[in-house]
Amino acid sequence: MKKEIFLCAINNILSGTCLEDCKFCTQSVRYHADIERYNYKSIETIVDEAKRAKSHGALGYCLVTAGKGLDDKKVDFVARAAQAIKDEVENLNLIACNGTASVEQLRYLKAHGIDSYNHNLETSENYYKTICTTHSWSERYETCQNVKEVGLQLCSGGIFGMGESYEDRASLLASIASLNPESTPLNFYHPNAALPIKSRNISRDEALEIVRKARSLLGEDRLLMVAGGRELLFDGCENLMFEAGANSMVIGNYLTTVGDDPEKDKNMLEKLGYGVATTCHE
Repeated sequence: MKKEIFLCAINNILSGTCLEDCKFCTQSVRYHADIERYNYKSIETIVDEAKRAKSHGALGYCLVTAGKGLDDKKVDFVARAAQAIKDEVENLNLIACNGTASVEQLRYLKAHGIDSYNHNLETSENYYKTICTTHSWSERYETCQNVKEVGLQLCSGGIFGMGESYEDRASLLASIASLNPESTPLNFYHPNAALPIKSRNISRDEALEIVRKARSLLGEDRLLMVAGGRELLFDGCENLMFEAGANSMVIGNYLTTVGDDPEKDKNMLEKLGYGVATTCHE
């Protein structure tokens, strides 16, 4: 039986309005990156984009909002968007990615159709203060604990190649594993001229070692996704990341950067002898 790859798509439903100072993120207003910035998309548009993602084979669909965390307006909007999607699209695992969140907010999202919550630790606890000063690493970890408390599936990973040490990478992976997430996205830094972090300090071989280490720590039954930066490090060599242990990837565009055409990715998987998963992993 050939290995099946779980596909996930991202929808940036509120873009470029964040007040935080995360040095890796073009959505921060502090760095004036040349990106598309807008307030809430229409729910009709979000549903149409969910249908399009599903038609390309996506089983995970992530609703992302810029900003530190949820407030009353955001939580209501995400809940209404989730309910609208669930009313029209079957067999789609809905993921919310809206920053720090309380137990009460997460319970509300769960009650309105959200299946999973994505909140990345980003880097090690020790290195975090180097890349962000407006909120703490511990707030991120606490949100992940809140996700587990309310019974949502947890999606938590990080970004590699932001100047961190090998020890920081190991610490991040250990912290992620301590949360026992159902899904872990591994992102590799995508430089942007506007951002304070100017270059990526990770090679393909180092990235593959991270994939192998993550698989070893997380176990065989979890989703391990190669997400942001995949096209920069693995274009034409995607077989290596799957052989290292990845069983999931993002298709289409990312938050503020353009990804490969989904049909190109599906053709790539077929050529490599992999199938596209058709049911959500437990």
